[in-house]
Amino acid sequence: MSESPLANTGSPRVARNARAPVDPAVSGVLYALGAFLVWGVAPIFFKALQPATPVEILSHRVLWSLLLMIVLVLVMRDPRDVLTALSSFRRVGIFALTTCLVTTNWLLFIWAVNSDHIVQTSLGYYINPLVNVVLGVLFLGERLNAKQMLSVALAAVGVTSLVVSLGELPWVSLTLATTFGFYALIRKKAAIDPLVGLLIETAMLTPFAAIYLIWIGAAGTGVFTLDNPGLAALLAVSGVVTALPLIFFNFGAQRLKLSTMGLMQYISPTLQLAIGVLLFGEDFTPAHAIAFGLIWLALAIYSTDAFLMHRARR
Repeated sequence: MSESPLANTGSPRVARNARAPVDPAVSGVLYALGAFLVWGVAPIFFKALQPATPVEILSHRVLWSLLLMIVLVLVMRDPRDVLTALSSFRRVGIFALTTCLVTTNWLLFIWAVNSDHIVQTSLGYYINPLVNVVLGVLFLGERLNAKQMLSVALAAVGVTSLVVSLGELPWVSLTLATTFGFYALIRKKAAIDPLVGLLIETAMLTPFAAIYLIWIGAAGTGVFTLDNPGLAALLAVSGVVTALPLIFFNFGAQRLKLSTMGLMQYISPTLQLAIGVLLFGEDFTPAHAIAFGLIWLALAIYSTDAFLMHRARR
């Protein structure tokens, strides 16, 4: 590196047009906000992919995500990390399990969005943080204080009230929350790198996705054709919609306090709820209002408690 003209002057002067470094907290908020906004408006994107079926959308999501993840891992990680991550049959089995969980989550989310169940997807991602708390108690030996137990109880009452009022189990919400909860739990226990993990998971799914796309292409039932270039381009962009918010989320998590990330994560389901009700006209009954109100109260108590505990530790 060449020496600065001021290096030997004995003066600590700084060049006038040198940029001040960006505050990590500011960049962290921007990264996290980007991730949660993309996840929040995702229903609009996946609605735009119709008349593609959920399986076709998922297959394109997997295929284009893989191509993007290969580039990102080559740029941001050591490619040998992939081999290290697959260094034993046990690790391969763990990735097979996380692949099944994330596939179920992705496919159900796409189906729910395109079947007018966006309100249920929103409920699922409101429930998810509290599911994580329960899984932490059951599998990680974590203990709950009185406020945390109250939060879980209020959420349970909210879901139960919805079941009683509507006469049906909100299975979409519960499946989304539990599959993503177990996915996060297994990744945490196995210490899986987010980028390497997503690369391996999409690689495991790619043969199935490719075979399906070739099959429907040969049958003439696929929508990825030159006759509809706009829809084909959107299907290709689904890889970016999958990978980009995950990268932003991890960059944000590196720069922000856990309590800040925890509070910001409710941006996504709030946007999904607004989109489902206001944009696509889904039902939001008094039963929904009671259930969501109890869950919002539970999340407010839990988040406030987490914030105060984090501040006390600092």
